[in-house]
Amino acid sequence: MGDLFFYAAIVAAGVAGGLLSLCFLALFRKHYLSAGIGLLLALATLGLGAALGAACVGVHGYRALLHEEVAATLEVTPLEPQWFEVTLRTPDGAERHFALAGDQVYVDAHILKWKPLLNLFGLRTAYELDRIAGRYFDIEQERLQRRTLFSLATPKPLNLFLLCKEYPFIEAFLDAEYGSASYAMAREPALYELRVSTSGLLLRPITP
Repeated sequence: MGDLFFYAAIVAAGVAGGLLSLCFLALFRKHYLSAGIGLLLALATLGLGAALGAACVGVHGYRALLHEEVAATLEVTPLEPQWFEVTLRTPDGAERHFALAGDQVYVDAHILKWKPLLNLFGLRTAYELDRIAGRYFDIEQERLQRRTLFSLATPKPLNLFLLCKEYPFIEAFLDAEYGSASYAMAREPALYELRVSTSGLLLRPITP
């Protein structure tokens, strides 16, 4: 999904290199005004290329979403009242185990929806699972009882959500950026599909 940003960053770097060459040529010919303008344009283009490169790194870990798909399966195993284990399996074969407190299992995700124009260049709505937690029915218990919360996000050197704040022009390409969450019962053994679509997350029970 980051190919567009990558190629755009390469083009920007090439243009900046060309502008710098023209700048030095103008300087050699003592056209100082042209050299100064060329230098400013080259620096601006380099800045754009750096921002695009940062965006390319920032989208790493996000998966392109073309339609509703299974993001993971969750196997719930109660251990004792308001204490259960969840085995989360993703389509790539990875498996993780979480001990959670509460009555329900809760999962949320980040979803990025790009402007329609960028769809023509291959950028689609994308998502990244963010957290898994236990959830209590009772609000007082939610406030006072033990809280269990774990990250599902992929470690990455840059976060696209933060990049959007640092480089406002990236945010201009986004149609929407939002969080979505779903939760389901965890009092009895159960198996769920965590499905994700452009409208958000859904935990759907799998019947044997």
